[in-house]
Amino acid sequence: MSNAIHAAGIGTEIRGHVAIVEMCRPPHNFFDLQFVADLADAFEALEAVPDVHAIVLCAQGRSFCAGADFAKSDGVPKPASPRATNPIYAEAIRLFSISKPVVAAVQGAAIGGGLGLALAADFRVSCAEARFSANFARLGITPGFGLTATLPRLVGAQKAASLFYTARRIGGDEALAIGLVDSLVGPAHVRDAAIALAQEIAMSSPLAVRATRNALRAGLAEAVRQAVARESSEQYWQFKTEDFAEGVAAMAERRVPVFKAR
Repeated sequence: MSNAIHAAGIGTEIRGHVAIVEMCRPPHNFFDLQFVADLADAFEALEAVPDVHAIVLCAQGRSFCAGADFAKSDGVPKPASPRATNPIYAEAIRLFSISKPVVAAVQGAAIGGGLGLALAADFRVSCAEARFSANFARLGITPGFGLTATLPRLVGAQKAASLFYTARRIGGDEALAIGLVDSLVGPAHVRDAAIALAQEIAMSSPLAVRATRNALRAGLAEAVRQAVARESSEQYWQFKTEDFAEGVAAMAERRVPVFKAR
């Protein structure tokens, strides 16, 4: 397993009691359904390795993860019906269901679903230069990837609402101030700092850490499951609107969208 690079662009390495999972789709690490499924597979495989006590999620390139690639026609999976969960979110639930602590090394932008991915981790180590945005409203859709459950839990309902409604980007300093990230280091040191934190966690009793984590995160996976069901139901019809088409076009053209509420 050490230093193995999977075909889907996911690298894994084990250093002592810490596993490092690297997203290898630079520069922005856009995800699709298969990529999220493969990432969940990697996490679940590490869940079964007794000597792994903590996991670091990191990325190559400029961005940590920019979410789905809306520039590609097949880049955004959609729910099959108003009652069906978006398949990419169904895979994401698996990331919240593992029992081992995860530290995300957020060296660059975490946007949209990429922010949702960062929030699947227990801790986020980042830098002042990183950018964070729940940009869904600027695309004409409801937030996804379980963010309606995870973001308010982390930063509070008011701050989450502000980030959702405005879809604005914030830097690492503001992310630290509101509790979105746990520490800031220089851009070149983000990964090493995340690994150091994971190693410190791995020095504690894995049984005690797991039991404590279960208590702190009780019900989180189920809350995410319920959240993605609601998010998917809303997105089902929103994907069909003129506003969604305008949001995607405006993003591609780097302009302010002109929404008409239809």
